[in-house]
Amino acid sequence: MAVYTDVTAEDLSAHLTRYDIGELLSFKGIAEGVENSNFLVHTTAGSFILTLYEKRVDPADLPFFIGLMEHLSARGLTCPQPVKMTSGEALGELAGRPAAIVTFLEGLWIRRPQVHHCAAVGRALADLHLAGEGFALTRRNALSVGGWRPLYERARDRADTVATALGATIAEELEHCERHWPQGLPTGVIHADLFNDNVFFLKDRLSGLIDFYFACNDILAYDLAICLNAWCFSADYEFDFAKGSAMIAAYQAVRPLDGAERAALPLLCRGSALRFLLTRLVDWLNVPPGAVVTPKDPLEYFKKLRFHRKVVSATEYGLS
Repeated sequence: MAVYTDVTAEDLSAHLTRYDIGELLSFKGIAEGVENSNFLVHTTAGSFILTLYEKRVDPADLPFFIGLMEHLSARGLTCPQPVKMTSGEALGELAGRPAAIVTFLEGLWIRRPQVHHCAAVGRALADLHLAGEGFALTRRNALSVGGWRPLYERARDRADTVATALGATIAEELEHCERHWPQGLPTGVIHADLFNDNVFFLKDRLSGLIDFYFACNDILAYDLAICLNAWCFSADYEFDFAKGSAMIAAYQAVRPLDGAERAALPLLCRGSALRFLLTRLVDWLNVPPGAVVTPKDPLEYFKKLRFHRKVVSATEYGLS
């Protein structure tokens, strides 16, 4: 989440007349994240999240995102629900951007996850993968291995201003992933961005998943690799074996990994670290003037990548 496009109270109040969710009381921008403009909106009927989809989002993908949240909720997964206008449409326009309002999910995201939080995320991720079965729409993952080289090209000339020899390391890693990326693994709907700030807890109970705007169809175990990277490293970027073991065990209790997925997990973890290193690097080097956004440190994933490059077997992540 972030704020790239400003919204006035007058324009938002007029926009809300298209819905049956009360009158505007207050709203504020949400600075976390990097992709779209997001606002917490309070009306006389309750609290909601307003999202303005920025230029990097293809409008043709919006029915996928909206429909997926409805599909997952119908299958029992707790996630925000699109609020439809009185016309029956879930997508509108505000401040020159496609816009949607979704329900507000109660809970807080965990800044310092413990082992039991990682286990809860593993279960929820497997539940999501099963709940996504049968969803009629599909969306290609533009940020899978085939999309990494264009990102590298955008950042290559300035990569070494962020860290010494960063550009050469990325080039080497990119070539490795392109040559060895696994084929034929189980695929389906993945979240693709299930970081700490996209998982809510009430006390120690996972209360829901949010922000499905990177969701797509891809390798299911790649989604688990993303979560291992996001949740199972210490503050100094050492892999936490206890957290990894708990996450993988909880995932497998719902959806067991097959032999090919197990063998591919180290490469999937390595690739997911490269993916977030690249997108963070591009964002770090290209913050739009005036945007209310906190770019995330690409070097976090550079350090995680160095760990994955030494991994020989998925047992090093806690896979029994």
